[in-house]
Amino acid sequence: MTRLTSVIAMCVTMVAGAQAQAVEWTHWGADEGSTRYAPLDQIDADNFLDLEVAWTWHANNFGPNTQYIYRATPIYANGKLYTVAGERRTVVCLDPETGETLWMWRMRENPRWEASTRKNYGKGVAFATVDGRDTIYLITAGYYMVALDAVTGQPVPHFGMNGMVDLHLGMGDYPVDADRGILDSGDITSSSPPIVVNGVIVVGNSHDRGYYPDRKENVPGHIRGYDARTGMMKWRFNVVPQEGEFGNDTWEGDSWRYTGNVSAWAPLSADSELGLVYIPTDTPTNDYYGGERLGQNLYGTSLIALDVETGERRWHFQMVHHDVWNYDTPNAPKLMDVTVDGAVVPIVVQTTKQGFAYVLNRETGEPVWPMEERPVPASDAPGEVASPTQPFPTKPPAFELQGITDDDLIDFTPEIKEQARELASRYRMGPLYTPPSLADHEDGTSGTFVVPGANGGANIPGGSAVDPETGMLYVATERGHSVIALIPGRERTIRGPSESAYVSLGPGGIRGPQGLPLLRPPWGSIVALNLNDGTLAWSIPNGDTPQSVKDHPALQGVDLPVTGKRSHANVLVTKSLLYYGEGRSGDPVLHALDKATGEEVARLSIPATTNTAPMSYMHNGRQYILLSVADAPDVTARIVALALPE
Repeated sequence: MTRLTSVIAMCVTMVAGAQAQAVEWTHWGADEGSTRYAPLDQIDADNFLDLEVAWTWHANNFGPNTQYIYRATPIYANGKLYTVAGERRTVVCLDPETGETLWMWRMRENPRWEASTRKNYGKGVAFATVDGRDTIYLITAGYYMVALDAVTGQPVPHFGMNGMVDLHLGMGDYPVDADRGILDSGDITSSSPPIVVNGVIVVGNSHDRGYYPDRKENVPGHIRGYDARTGMMKWRFNVVPQEGEFGNDTWEGDSWRYTGNVSAWAPLSADSELGLVYIPTDTPTNDYYGGERLGQNLYGTSLIALDVETGERRWHFQMVHHDVWNYDTPNAPKLMDVTVDGAVVPIVVQTTKQGFAYVLNRETGEPVWPMEERPVPASDAPGEVASPTQPFPTKPPAFELQGITDDDLIDFTPEIKEQARELASRYRMGPLYTPPSLADHEDGTSGTFVVPGANGGANIPGGSAVDPETGMLYVATERGHSVIALIPGRERTIRGPSESAYVSLGPGGIRGPQGLPLLRPPWGSIVALNLNDGTLAWSIPNGDTPQSVKDHPALQGVDLPVTGKRSHANVLVTKSLLYYGEGRSGDPVLHALDKATGEEVARLSIPATTNTAPMSYMHNGRQYILLSVADAPDVTARIVALALPE
């Protein structure tokens, strides 16, 4: 074993309780409610600095290319670890004590795998016991669903066709080519695992990332339920309502006929006792221009509760009407019970790119605290009609900067502030939900600042975690911006039958003065929100000030604040501590925090930066923390298991 190097520590006394021999982590987010909470305290403030590397498993050998991004979270069920690796999304079973590979399975892929837009982002697998058989369910990059025997790694023969279901089938009236999938209507795949609830597999999907959208057509991301034993499709819920369905009137003209996306690319959550599955959706096509899909556009950028047996909508809440900011819903909804004004309330909380946490009663969909429809700026893009209002939660407070003013520009020195003003003057500034504008507007501006930007706020790498014992929500957030500039659509038949009238130049922002960020810090944070009363508990920067900022020639002698890294931290909460890695743009450090105060207990150096949130389990009476790490160009994708000395 390799002893980790301690960087800094402060003494906090906590008492470790008795532990079971095994504590499982059976879903991507720990449990069906995606809490990312492990009820373990063998590792605590007293012994955190004693952690060692118990084993390392290398994921880089499972694909044709060197892998420097690794977003998979393993699951631990019935004494084994299961995860995916490589562009082909190979499924592996690991010994949780040693990291030994016990079996692997890889699909013999066709051109659908090669063309997949999400083959680098496999997040993991689902697990369920069906008719006494432990079963692993995988969604491949080519958009097939596979059922594997969890003991042998072999396909389950009575599931679908020899263990496989083609998920391109059943999406609607689209021609499907066996090798290339749905052709003219666009691309669809998935990067997240499905979720199995009460014998039903619920499958989401994803499309090409909404950073450079260039067409108004695509396949809608309809949600489907399958029999977990046979693979037979039981139901389909249309995320773009068809003629005669509830919500169809929120699409003006015939835009519902051709608009696509509205996928659920984030992992799903469920309440098996209520028989509900919770679906977070993304933006309709195209992400930044809605002139060809006027209306509120249900169920875009929404949270939907579906009956898991029938697929019928129980309730929905649309977080952004007529989304033109790419504010797709990037995190799995979190489920727990809290106490509000003395009453126990079953909640679902959805964290978002725009910096809000929407807290709803998970049985009814009613907001726990009042939600206000507030006026927002109008659009002057040709053909565009922005929604005149958007829903604003009154509690809890926003966890990220929203909108941009002169006061938000970097101001470490007067010279830097003036340079930031000059750079920002070329673009429109305004409050949250200021719509995109033309790249060559007659007012002299070259686009609109969108804050938070397309990367959030919250996003999938960091996500959030909840503590069901205290009612606390912990959110990893990044401070950034996009500049959305619209230009006329171009003819390009290779991508489909037509394109949008206007498309975006991309989601990127502008560099600040002298290579510094444009916005004031903190550039990344971990924020704690108390969901019993909807208040801010604490907020801390994600790590320290970057060394490049400390060493910047224009900042020598300047008393800098702790800025944090511009990176999504990766959070895990246990019975004893809150842990976070700094994310791909941070340092290779694992932090341990006091959950109640945010005070740092200690930190450890780790072999590489975390790429997704850690997980934790107990096996044979020993607690492990697993980190999915990679750091180009030096450290390829791998899993690092930490544990106390035996």
